[in-house]
Amino acid sequence: MIDEMLRPLDYEFFRNGLAVATLAGALCGLIGVYVVLKGMSYIGHGLSHAIFGGFAASALLGVNFVLGAGAWGIASALLINGVTRRRVIGSDAAIGVITTASFALGLTLVALFGTTGLSFDAALFGSILGVSGGDVALVGVVSAATALLIFFNYRSLLFTTFDPEVADATGVHTARIDTLLMVALAASILVTMQVLGVTLVAATLVIPPTVARMLTNSFARMLALSTVIGAGCGFVGMNLSYHLDVQSGPTIVLVGATLFACVFAMTGARGRQRASGVAERFGALRAAR
Repeated sequence: MIDEMLRPLDYEFFRNGLAVATLAGALCGLIGVYVVLKGMSYIGHGLSHAIFGGFAASALLGVNFVLGAGAWGIASALLINGVTRRRVIGSDAAIGVITTASFALGLTLVALFGTTGLSFDAALFGSILGVSGGDVALVGVVSAATALLIFFNYRSLLFTTFDPEVADATGVHTARIDTLLMVALAASILVTMQVLGVTLVAATLVIPPTVARMLTNSFARMLALSTVIGAGCGFVGMNLSYHLDVQSGPTIVLVGATLFACVFAMTGARGRQRASGVAERFGALRAAR
């Protein structure tokens, strides 16, 4: 039994995929806390689709996927952030307009000119078979950089997330903090697309922090729990995908969804109160004092 479970580790592609899935889950769980608490859960879905436009453009121009799609994704994130901060329209509307237009442009470019390199299906649904040692290193670098960003800007990120007006009045550079967060989010989505694909990245950004905030009203514990939950879902989902012979992305998301259902049922009304955004706000502010 144990030998059967460990057999996939004999294959290099599986070891690389397992490392990337675990790191990607942890990364999405960490950055997803801010996405969920800022009420921008839709942005993960939107940015992943915007980055697909960059994938199509980079494939057409023969530009490296990471550079082309990364630049496209960061530009989309900054554009969303700029429009939202001007308060001309709501963040959900800004995300919807910018990212769907980018996705539509990507589909049009693929239809007109086709693609080379990374396949259309791999970009949409992920391809664990294509994960290399370089991909593992890239996800590791982005994960470490994101963790350092959050560590050194913990208090600024906290107050910008919960009360941006007060944060701005007390000297916090909220524009700079929001920009850094959006760049980190775009980079996180970019490097996790190889395993999860465009269609499933959003779920890994939302499920771990949602489960975590049903379990605690402390902001610091929520960050830690969400990171661990995301990593665990990636690790378990990747192993299950091999033994069930299904794609890794859907399996990882289904593991997270199953965990969400179990926690939702066990925590009852108290967990649902935390998930509604009431208890965790006061818990986070208490933790910051």
